Amino acid sequence: MKTRNREGAPRQGIGGQPRRAVASFKTYAEAERAVDHLADQKFPVERVSIVARGLKLVEQVTGRRGYLEAALQGLTSGALIGFLIGWLFGIFNWFEPITSAFWLAIDGLWFGALVGALFGLLLHALSRGRRDFDSVAGLSADRYEVLVDDEVAPEAARLLGDRVLGGGEVPR
Repeated sequence: MKTRNREGAPRQGIGGQPRRAVASFKTYAEAERAVDHLADQKFPVERVSIVARGLKLVEQVTGRRGYLEAALQGLTSGALIGFLIGWLFGIFNWFEPITSAFWLAIDGLWFGALVGALFGLLLHALSRGRRDFDSVAGLSADRYEVLVDDEVAPEAARLLGDRVLGGGEVPR
């Protein structure tokens, strides 16, 4: 018989082994501490998983993006790529009789910076203001459940019940 979560979907481990929730936490760090506690008690942690429930994509806006920001971002990435390409050309001695590896890297740096800045400006202009901001995206969860194989769940629940772990709760 397969165990099912609240949504009715089966809970299974990697090998298809039925799993049961033995604790639920508000943060990943608390769930991690619970698994660490199980490991400290010599529990077979290879039979444990941490599952995030109620996932949300959170995009934090970090600032505006105008032509100057687009050009600077393009300049930076272009300079880095140009420097690396010039350095590689110098390392492999592809232009040894003509110029040194150092000058190839420097020429790659300024040329990459120029092309990168122009490319950044062009891409920003082509976007026509549809995305005039910078952001960083990340995942967030409502809770983190510690799931263990059914046959060892009573032992895990007993070990986690021996101490309070960050305000976590043991499902009834």
